[in-house]
Amino acid sequence: MASSFTRLISGRNTAVLLASLGAGTMATGFLLSENNSLAAEMKKKLYPPSSDFPDLRKHNNCMASALTPAIYAKLRDKLTPNNWTLDQCIQTGVDNPGHPFIKTVGCVAGDEESYEVFAELFDPVIKDRHNGYDPRTMTHPTDLESSKITNGMFDENYVLSSRVRTGRSIRGLSLPPACSRAERREVERVVINALAGLKGDLAGRYYSLGDMTEKEQQLLIDDHFLFDKPVSPLLTCAFMARDWPDARGIWHNNEKTFLIWVNEEDHTRVISMEKGGNMKRVFERFCRGLKQVEHLIQEKGWEFMWNERLGYVLTCPSNLGTGLRAGVHVRLPKLSKDARFSKILDNLRLQKRGTGGVDTAATGDTFDISNNDRLGKSEVKINQCI
Repeated sequence: MASSFTRLISGRNTAVLLASLGAGTMATGFLLSENNSLAAEMKKKLYPPSSDFPDLRKHNNCMASALTPAIYAKLRDKLTPNNWTLDQCIQTGVDNPGHPFIKTVGCVAGDEESYEVFAELFDPVIKDRHNGYDPRTMTHPTDLESSKITNGMFDENYVLSSRVRTGRSIRGLSLPPACSRAERREVERVVINALAGLKGDLAGRYYSLGDMTEKEQQLLIDDHFLFDKPVSPLLTCAFMARDWPDARGIWHNNEKTFLIWVNEEDHTRVISMEKGGNMKRVFERFCRGLKQVEHLIQEKGWEFMWNERLGYVLTCPSNLGTGLRAGVHVRLPKLSKDARFSKILDNLRLQKRGTGGVDTAATGDTFDISNNDRLGKSEVKINQCI
């Protein structure tokens, strides 16, 4: 238990007490700062990890399957260099026991170091989510050579649109769940300065969510480019909607086929898309644009978060590796009525969603079909799978 003296100096009248004892302003401030740290440490010691362990008995997500009382006790009081905690990592999974359409991950990273500091949680989560991939013993391949893709044209009687997206994080800055306003604004500054260097069919402009006109907003809505303030509890419980819409925005090329979202779920979301079934062309633009963006970022003295075990590092463990989701909106009037439909997709390592995104069910016979794997396979291999 805290001593009587500790309780006394942690009360509201600390400053008055110290002043009455003759402490100067600077000394008082120093002692108060030190005392806050001491009080935080004392609080941790007052309540053992067993008292803090979350009730996960009704939960169905990867985090709940991996987190044990022993792991929690070992990691609870650890901090990343940016002061991100285990409890902050898992809050979204604690608050959201399950999801009606997909098995969720249930945890997020606050910075690149989260995956190391809390590896005893993240490693089994990664292994569960990524089909047995072991980040301690395996390495991730990267391949953005689009010329390797074969038979990349779908039947447009069925495929309505094709899309490839990924995310990229700027090394040295906290990820969206943990970033300060200043860090978020720095991400925006770094990214839009780099994008100004894109030329040719990739040249375009940036629209700040906070500064765009009503006309610009309506155009982006009509083009289905605009992303809204997160309302999904999976994101809001992961602290993604703070300070909205500060330092968020959308960049797209003049042809409206290459987009970059800034400070949504990740620092950046890079998207190549078009109507119809020419996935080969979509992937070629995706690879070319991504390489140019990375080069321009590096020219400004920054780099993306990447390591050989996890590939590209992103906020959610589900997006590690390639971060890639290659998908089509496709009409399947007969197959969708077959009882084996879901099993066929599972065997092909594909997943189905509604065309409105992760929180929507499919309506009619039109589905968003995309890859399930992102880590342990290259971009080329995943896109060829589609």
